[in-house]
Amino acid sequence: MSETRARAYAAAGVDLAAAEEAKDRIAALVASTRTPLAVGAIGAFGGMVRVPAGMRRPVLVMSTDGVGTKVLVALAAGRLDTVGEDLVNHGINDILVHAARPIAFMDYVAGHRLTAPQVAAIVEGVARGCRAHGITLAGGETAQMPGLYAEGTFDLAGTIVGVVEEDEALHGDRIRPGDVTLGYASTGLHTNGYTLARRVLFEQARLGLGDLLPGTTTTVADALLAVHRSYGPALAPVLGQVHGLAHITGGGLAGNLVRVLPEGCAVTLDPAAWAWPPLFRFLQSAGDLSLAEMREVFNLGIGMVAVLPPSAVPAARAAAEAAGVATWPIGTVTAGPRGVGFAD
Repeated sequence: MSETRARAYAAAGVDLAAAEEAKDRIAALVASTRTPLAVGAIGAFGGMVRVPAGMRRPVLVMSTDGVGTKVLVALAAGRLDTVGEDLVNHGINDILVHAARPIAFMDYVAGHRLTAPQVAAIVEGVARGCRAHGITLAGGETAQMPGLYAEGTFDLAGTIVGVVEEDEALHGDRIRPGDVTLGYASTGLHTNGYTLARRVLFEQARLGLGDLLPGTTTTVADALLAVHRSYGPALAPVLGQVHGLAHITGGGLAGNLVRVLPEGCAVTLDPAAWAWPPLFRFLQSAGDLSLAEMREVFNLGIGMVAVLPPSAVPAARAAAEAAGVATWPIGTVTAGPRGVGFAD
């Protein structure tokens, strides 16, 4: 492209020089995630990975998601690397629900007038999450879209690819009456409920990012930008004993757990089995939010639920403890119409 055309493009809102600088930085980050399954050149039109050798009937498991308006908090705080890690961990948890092992990830960053260091920080978070789990960052896209995004803003999404033996995949059909529901501690909001949380904290409570969250020694920024926990290390040692898993995202505990229950199985959750972290208690109080809305919007301190036979609970809790994740038995599966409720 000629210098004249490049100047015209920049005047329209697309900085090609910044895009090239970002591309160079991203290439190095992508290279840092390459695993033996990676195939092809970095920067090719498509990303390629091998299916792990020795599998009998491999099934690919894929999931696409974003981190929502958590990106607005990251922008305001000037901390862009954590949302990239959030994105990877969210995807890992989504396919972990089916007992899949992640093998590749692709990210998509779209915005307007992001600087090369900003783009690099976002992708560094993605690469860090990939390296932590031995996943190839197989490629992605960075798009400048003036007119669609306000200047200095962006959205972030990603696609994860995993693999599982067909006869080992979890679908929830193994769940039976008598099984125990085991809740795994979250690290905060994870990537859901930020629109409501931002309204309560910034508009109603009039807190700033540098303020301490009332009743804690944690700043609002640290509380909101806590990285979405990956439950892979906590669950990998016991996946063969698990009957079902639910990643607690938008819709809360009931809305996600019901998705994996088979017909004829019901769960009544015990709210006294665990304590809400301070962030959730403050959001309810400061926002004057009903208990029903809190349960529908937020994870309330539990980011994953495993459904497993009582005999497997000790091993599952020990594996989680070894991974630094607290757990609580929060309910039991009973025979009845498919559904999830609370024992209030």
